[in-house]
Order: sequence, then structure tokens, then C-alpha cells
Amino acid sequence: MAIDEKSASILRQGYARIKVKRAGMLQFQIFKVKRVQLGSDTFVELFLDRLLDMSEMLRVAKETGLPVESENRRAFPEGKGAKDFAGL
Repeated sequence: MAIDEKSASILRQGYARIKVKRAGMLQFQIFKVKRVQLGSDTFVELFLDRLLDMSEMLRVAKETGLPVESENRRAFPEGKGAKDFAGL
């Protein structure tokens, strides 16, 4: 799958610093790039080890073009799934 320059930059850095709304406040959070096992292959996602509302996860996934995981929940950009990010 071809990814845009913003997503490629995040993958090269290994993290992204993104402003999100948590507990009613805007905060900058560090999302780390994480590889997740998918059968015999892996896919990449942005991981945050804090609780984040699903609406914010969907917004971040849409803005970055990458899947987002937080507290055992995962959000994908609209119309995409794990297989779209395998092998990146």
C-alpha cells in the first residue's frame, strides 16, 4: 500500500507528537509506532499507553492515515483495515 508523506515521516521518526482532547483538555501526547503481529506478517500502528476517547482515536487515525491503538482499542482510517498496513 502506498502511504502519503506525512505517514512516511511518522514511520521514519518512530513517534508522533499529536494534540488530542483528554479529560476535557487539549494536550500533546506522544504516539509511538508499534508493530503488531498479523498471522505471519506484521502491520504498523500508532500506540498511546493512555486512555483516549474513540472519537479522538478516529480523528487521529484519519489525520495521520495510520491505525491508532489506546487501552486495548484500535481505530483505523476510514475504509481501511489491518491488511492495508501489513508490510510497512
